[in-house]
Amino acid sequence: MPETALLVVVGVLGLVIGSFLNVVVWRVPRGESVVSPPSACPRCGRRLRPWENVPIASWLVLRGRCATCKEPISLRYPLVEGATALLFVGVALRFRDDWWALPAYWYLAAIGLALALIDVDVRRLPDAIVKPSYVVAAVLLTAATVGGAADWAALIRAAAGMTALGLLYLLLKVVQPRGMGWGDVKLSGVLGLYLGWLGWGSVVVGGFAAFLLGGLWGLALIATRQAGRRSKVPFGPWMILGAAVGVAWGEPLWSAYLGLIG
Repeated sequence: MPETALLVVVGVLGLVIGSFLNVVVWRVPRGESVVSPPSACPRCGRRLRPWENVPIASWLVLRGRCATCKEPISLRYPLVEGATALLFVGVALRFRDDWWALPAYWYLAAIGLALALIDVDVRRLPDAIVKPSYVVAAVLLTAATVGGAADWAALIRAAAGMTALGLLYLLLKVVQPRGMGWGDVKLSGVLGLYLGWLGWGSVVVGGFAAFLLGGLWGLALIATRQAGRRSKVPFGPWMILGAAVGVAWGEPLWSAYLGLIG
């Protein structure tokens, strides 16, 4: 199958996963099951028909409103679906030479997007997503090592990356308890696993990018008077965005930096 056709299939898969992530983002913070009951309109309670659950297309056909009570449907739903599709395609392009790594990094993309949105909504990174991700990441990265191009040193490096980032965030939590949440500490280990598997450059770049981007965003909020120096801003999204930078460009950026300093 030509690469373009494969990427289309990957994009469709991303749309479907994105539709499920909308359920996850809404229900997990409320302690609800993501399996049952089936999706329904929050206002009139009518269960959605299958054709009303088609990613993006249903929102467009319904013009962003419930077919029964005309309650507006948030634009976030199609945006999350579209963003997930783009992320899945991006991951496929990043690992086009090592398709065994795709399930692991697709999983990271999915939980990363869900956790970022949940943290923005409720200022929390739920254990129900973060803790199982350690096991899932370990299994998927091991499978990628066994079947793909990486050697066993990648798994050892992944464990070391998990430990390094986890200890860094734990230290920050101890030194400045109000500046770092326990959810951030728990998430750091998961991100360290994925970045470490790729290389130490990815760990350094991904970890640094989180603080750089988060700091710039904080300064922008202060400059526009949307927040003060003591305002609490969710850091999870910036950890995840920083990790994305590390996955996408960590190794070449680190190599370029080492080249600059000789």
